[in-house]
Order: sequence, then structure tokens, then C-alpha cells
Amino acid sequence: MSEAAPTLLGRLGGWFSPSASAEIAAAESAALRSDRFRLEREGEWKRLEAIVGRIERGRLRGISDEDLLALPALYRTAVSSLAVARETSLDAETLLWLEDLTRRAWFIVYGPRAGLGDWLVRFFGGGWGESVRALKQDILIALALMVAGTIVGWLLVASDPDWYFALMPGGMADARVPGASRAVLLGTLFGQQDQHGLAVFAAALFSNNAQVAILAFALGFAFGLPSALLLIQNTTMLGALLWLYHGQGLTLEIIGWLSVHGTTELYAILLAGAAGLHIGRAMAFPGEASVLDAAAAAGRRSAQVMVGVVLMLIVAGLLEGFARQLIDNTPGRLVVGGFMLVFWTTYFFVWRGRGKAA
Repeated sequence: MSEAAPTLLGRLGGWFSPSASAEIAAAESAALRSDRFRLEREGEWKRLEAIVGRIERGRLRGISDEDLLALPALYRTAVSSLAVARETSLDAETLLWLEDLTRRAWFIVYGPRAGLGDWLVRFFGGGWGESVRALKQDILIALALMVAGTIVGWLLVASDPDWYFALMPGGMADARVPGASRAVLLGTLFGQQDQHGLAVFAAALFSNNAQVAILAFALGFAFGLPSALLLIQNTTMLGALLWLYHGQGLTLEIIGWLSVHGTTELYAILLAGAAGLHIGRAMAFPGEASVLDAAAAAGRRSAQVMVGVVLMLIVAGLLEGFARQLIDNTPGRLVVGGFMLVFWTTYFFVWRGRGKAA
């Protein structure tokens, strides 16, 4: 506003009533305060805009260390100015420009800084393992539940073989039933790679375990109780199957048959169950945080673990589809299963890498 404007308005004020003159004076004062407010801060706004523009165009080398260090403070100043500007008579065009500037600056200061490739490097480079280690206590609880479920399944069918049909899913009902001879059971483990029955059984087993893994995590928000029950229920089936083959002296053979993909698949179920328990435990015992905040923090850690669980289930499916077809002897199967067990344990709990959990 020009210097003559207040004088002219002052002269015009003499032609109106006292109340009209007061309104004109108030308008003059507000305009002056608005101009002064903008002029006092416009330099910092333009400096922020220049820094943000260079970063958006990828010209980081052209930004001085001083500007980079000043960026957070300039952003906070712009946000504060925007809050004040909305309560004053700052012109609409400048207000819109300031809103756009603070929005762009927010993405520079607080927004994601890495693309998919960088995220994958951090995830496989240690971030996944770090999230798994954060669930160590829940993993021990889940492991205890799975061991208990296996024992319960064994004891149930040992006391009454009819329990076997209650525990085993319908899709797995074939020659593997109580009373089957050793020859029949042995025939289900070896020399049937190209037969349809084995593929159906393997597919049913994989589908059941994948559903359990996903549900064990998803139901963790019910304070972890459904997750715990799912872990027990699923491993009772494992206990029943081990009991059946043990009765015919084929314990090592069934363990080898299962281990090809089972060490990966059961590990995935273990982690999924631990992720669900972690969320449930955080909700039941939030500590000083609110229940929602505790659940949100636990959910972020558990979600990263579940991304890895999905990948583990894919690996298990590949092992089941190819390794089992190529390896038709117990020692070879035990080697593959044992290697995968050592690999996952080392990756999660021994090798630290350089990644950070999201």
C-alpha cells in the first residue's frame, strides 16, 4: 500500500460520521498490520520456497549446508505464519501460496525419503529381522503354544483314534488314517511325486497353514486369544499325523517328508502367531500409552513381520512344489529342511545387517 493512501483515507474520514471514520481507521490499521506481517516474514518464506524447489528438482548439490540445517526451522516458521495469516486480513492469493508452500515443505521435512528399491534393501538388509527380534517374547509364547498343541493332538488320538478324523481337515482324508498298514503309509511318502493324491494332500496342507498364519495375525486385535487358540488347534493336526506314522515306525520318515517345506511353513506360522500375540499383548498391557497408541505401535512392527511371513509362505510353496518332487529320500529331505531351519534362525537372530525397522 502506498504512503499516500493513509493520508487520503484520513481526509475522506472527515467527510463521514465519527463511526464511519472509526471503521475506516480500523481498516487502515488492519491493512498496515497485514502488510507489515508479510514484509517481516516474506524473506524467510521465499528462502524456504527456493530450498524446497531445488530439492523437488533434485538439485541437492546446489543447496548449502546452512540452508539444509535451516530447513526445519523455516518450515516451522512458515506453518506458524500460516496459522496467524488465517486469522488476519492477509490477501487470499498470498494465503493460498503460503498454504501450498507449507504443504510442499512438509513432504520434504517429514515425508518418505526412499523409494521401493531403498525400502527393499532396508527390509531384507536387517529391518525384517529387527522387527522379528522385537517380538522375541511373543515368539517364545507362540512356540510354547505350538509345542503344547502338538502334544495335545498326539495324546488325543492316542487315547481315542476317532479324534484323528476330528482333527484332520477333510481335504487330507486319504490313505493316511488310523489302521493303515506300514506299507500303505510308506507309499504315501515315497515314489508318489507324480501322483494326484500327494498333490492334493500337499495343497490342502499348504492352504490350511497359510490360512492359519493370516488369521493368527488378523485376530490378534482380540487381545491375542484367538491367535493362541489357532496355534494350538493347528498343531494338534501335526501331533495327530506324527502319532499315526509313529505307530508304524515311520517317525523319521514323516519328519523328513514334512521338513522339506515344513520348517519354513511352520516358522511362518510361528511368526504370524507371535505378531498377533504381540498386538493383543500390547492392547491388554499398554503401559503408560493409551490402548490405541500401544496397538498402533505394535501393529507397525507386526505388519512388517507379516510382509516377511507372506514371502516365507511363497518360499514354502516353492519348496513343496519342487524340492519334494526332486528329493525322494529321507536324508536328503532332512538336509533341506534342516538347512532352511538354520537359515531362518540365523537370518533373524544372529545376522544383524544394516537395515532399520519401519
